[in-house]
Amino acid sequence: MRLLILGGSGFVGRAVADEAVRRGYDVTVFNRGQRDAPDGVTTLTGDRLGDLSALESGFWDAVVDTWSAQGEAVRRTAELLSGRAGYYAYVSSRSVYSGEQHEKAEDAPLVDAADEGYAGDKLRGEQGAAAFDGPVLLARAGLILGPHEDIGRLPWWLNRLARGGPTLAPGPRDNTLQYIDARDLANFLLDASLVHAAGPFDLVSESGHTTMGELLDIANEVTGGRAELRWTDPSVIEAAGIEPWTQLPIWLPPGELHDFLHDGDVSKAYGQGLVCRPVRETIADTWEWLQSLPGDAPQRADRPRVGVDPAVEAKVLGQ
Repeated sequence: MRLLILGGSGFVGRAVADEAVRRGYDVTVFNRGQRDAPDGVTTLTGDRLGDLSALESGFWDAVVDTWSAQGEAVRRTAELLSGRAGYYAYVSSRSVYSGEQHEKAEDAPLVDAADEGYAGDKLRGEQGAAAFDGPVLLARAGLILGPHEDIGRLPWWLNRLARGGPTLAPGPRDNTLQYIDARDLANFLLDASLVHAAGPFDLVSESGHTTMGELLDIANEVTGGRAELRWTDPSVIEAAGIEPWTQLPIWLPPGELHDFLHDGDVSKAYGQGLVCRPVRETIADTWEWLQSLPGDAPQRADRPRVGVDPAVEAKVLGQ
């Protein structure tokens, strides 16, 4: 398998590159060269919004595109690689859905293509991928966790729990979670490329794969068991002005948004072979990776830092 990864040194792209190298594929990555690429790959340097000359020659069996900004960049590479690649997989997002009638899964209504935010960028990326002249996979991932995460969600929780002491745990404990480990996403992308699976796929674990309670209990155990989890009602958290998802990463209170993000139908992806590893493995491997770093975990410049202010947390807990 001759594989081209557009990206390849960050979070999801790195997971794809690592797995492809492990499988013995001939792997090429194309990016700006600002981060070290995994061992065993050929690196081409360029700019998705500028110089694509390094991609003007070469043939690949499959392309995996992890771009998350302007959709025009996806259109450019999809057109440029047409006739020289057999398959194009674009890592999109479940954010492209408008949030209405989510039970329809991949057929649910989409956001307005004029949306100026992340959802609009991803939808325009999907539209750009359609310029490719072969089969196109739209990998609509949900919450992505695992080693090399550069958003900071699971790393924040792990570092907070490792610090120990009374810890704000957002309830209810049995709040279900859907997510995908970046390595399981990589496996799906590579397996799909072998059979040229095309069209949209919602890619997260089944609803109830884990819960907020299980996630934090395991994370506390893995990081040394120093935290005293104090489960707090969502109404108390809301009254304190603490924002779900950002200030308390991963968590959403029960309601419509939670149901949309953590109770989706993923039967199509599972029917295509998606396998999601146990939550303990994702947590333990992410903690092991964090401990191996010489400094802080990487942080994407285009995403805000997550986490609640310690003073605010202490006030809510009555300290």
